[in-house]
This record gives sequence, structure tokens and C-alpha cells, in this order.
Amino acid sequence: MLKGLAITPPILGRIAIGKVVEQNGKRLPRKDDQFTITSQLQTKEGWIPHPMDELLRGKQDGKLREIPIRFLFNDPDLNLRAEYTLFDRQTARPLCVGDGEQCKRRTRDGMETLPCPSPDMCPLAQGGACKPYGRLNVLIGDDDPLGSFIFRTTGFNSIRTLAARLAYFKAVAGNRLACMPLALRLRGKSTRQSRGTPIFYVDITLREGWTLEDTLAEARRIDEERQAMGFDQKALDKAAKSGFANGAFEDSAEESADVVEEFYPEATQANDAGQQGQAANAPNTLADKLQAKTEQAHKQEGQGQNGQQPKPTGKGLTPADKDPRKK
Repeated sequence: MLKGLAITPPILGRIAIGKVVEQNGKRLPRKDDQFTITSQLQTKEGWIPHPMDELLRGKQDGKLREIPIRFLFNDPDLNLRAEYTLFDRQTARPLCVGDGEQCKRRTRDGMETLPCPSPDMCPLAQGGACKPYGRLNVLIGDDDPLGSFIFRTTGFNSIRTLAARLAYFKAVAGNRLACMPLALRLRGKSTRQSRGTPIFYVDITLREGWTLEDTLAEARRIDEERQAMGFDQKALDKAAKSGFANGAFEDSAEESADVVEEFYPEATQANDAGQQGQAANAPNTLADKLQAKTEQAHKQEGQGQNGQQPKPTGKGLTPADKDPRKK
């Protein structure tokens, strides 16, 4: 196995609650009030819909707000990986990934493991460059028992809700999470911060028309059937855990470019902040910019606020200097 390459679940398609649209010559993310299931192919018009999208949408009067799913793994942390992630705004490569305690950071000296103070306290995260970033893998349909669809999000509401649901369903099902027939559901809420505008997030629920008792009974049946046929769920979880740990960063270079465009839009709009006139020798990467800011701060040591020189102490001043009225 190639070292440094994260081995992730095979992907059949994407699940999104928005898309990237072109507006005034710029590609900008736009949220939606429904799911879209796409293939991994895209054209100039956007991602090509997956056949499952049309199939499920036809059963819900055109608005896809619930997707019947199952999970690959019993371990919630394998189904949902969520970290604070910082992408380099020029190269679209992951620069730093942390969990609030430790982080893996790409530096000029190579990969380093450092303390992670979370975005609120980290100097690298200023300006919203570092966000919670989650990836959820789910099974849709029965065509490929090991091929999954991926839902990516930087929404705190979605990540928190998904993490809670996964932990709860695993607990009530007696560690049979991978055998439970569940649903991915789109929910909406308004907050004072959103000023009444709906905020949509993703939840995991029971399927329409199913009770918890029905779901647990079906999970037990599937588990017993799998054990009888020799399906080793523990070995599958172990293989997945080893694969994720094989690389420092999960997203490949090709994937991270799309992630930055959709979920870190400020990274693709750097020129809008009046940076067109920067010198040709300006820092190219986020690490270079931080180094330049540090050097600039050292040069300004001893200066007051707003770059003003310290006020004279009075030693060696003329009477006019000491009293401005005499000037």
C-alpha cells in the first residue's frame, strides 16, 4: 500500500444541498432547499445527475428532501469524518487539519503534528479560512454493497446533528449501525443570526412509515443473515480505519479544488478584496503570507497603534516641541 495516500471508501456519486453557479463571470456557491444526487462527472453546466436522483425525486413530487440510506460501518467515526480544515487559498491543497486538540499541518519543513486551539484561537484561521469540514459516506440502493455516496458539508448544524444521530443509533441498535435502514433528511430552521432566513441542515432519521421497533427488528435480521453468510463487519471497520490512517489528508488534489470552490468561496474570490494590484513578488501561499505578516510585525516593534511613532518623552525637545501652541 502506498504510504501517505488515504484509502477512502469507493465513491459512486455526491449528495449536495446546493451547487456552484456562474454569475457575472464568477463561479459562486448557491444553497438549495432540497437534495441533489449527482454522479462524479461534471460539465460546464455543473455536475451530471445520478440516475438515483430522478428515481427518488419522482417519488417525492419533484422535491428531494429524504433519501433512504444505510451505512458501511458500525463505527460512527468511520461513516462521518469531521475536522477543522484549512485549505491553501491559492493551491487548494489542505494545509492544516485538526480536531481541537491536535492538528497535522503542512509546513516548509514537512508535515508536523502541533496543538490545535480551534479556529477561534488559532492565528492561521483568521478571516474564516479554517472551518469545520465533514464528510459522510452512505449507501443508496443495493447495486453496490461497498460503493457509497458522499455528502460534504462545512455546516456546524449538519455536522453536530449527524454525529449525534450516528452515536445514538449505534447505541440503541446494539452496535448494528451498518444494518439499520435509515433516511437522510433535510431540515430547516431560522435563528436570530440568520434574521429569519431559513438555514437548511442534514439529519439522519427513521424512514418514512417505519417505527423504531421495525428498524431495530430489521437490523437484527440483517445482522443475523450476514453472520450466517460469513460477512465480517469488524474486519471491514478495521480495514477502513487503517485506510483512513494511511494518509495525512483525506481529500486528493483533484477533490480539494472542488471543495474549496464550493465550501470555501472566499478562497476563489481573493481578487475581489482589491488584491489585483499586488506586487508580482507577493506571497503565493498562506504559509508565505503568514511569514510575511510576522516579519512585518517585527519591523513595526516599538511603534504605537496605527503605525504612529511613539510620542516624544520630552528629553532633548525645544520649547516649541513641548508646547504645540508655541509653534
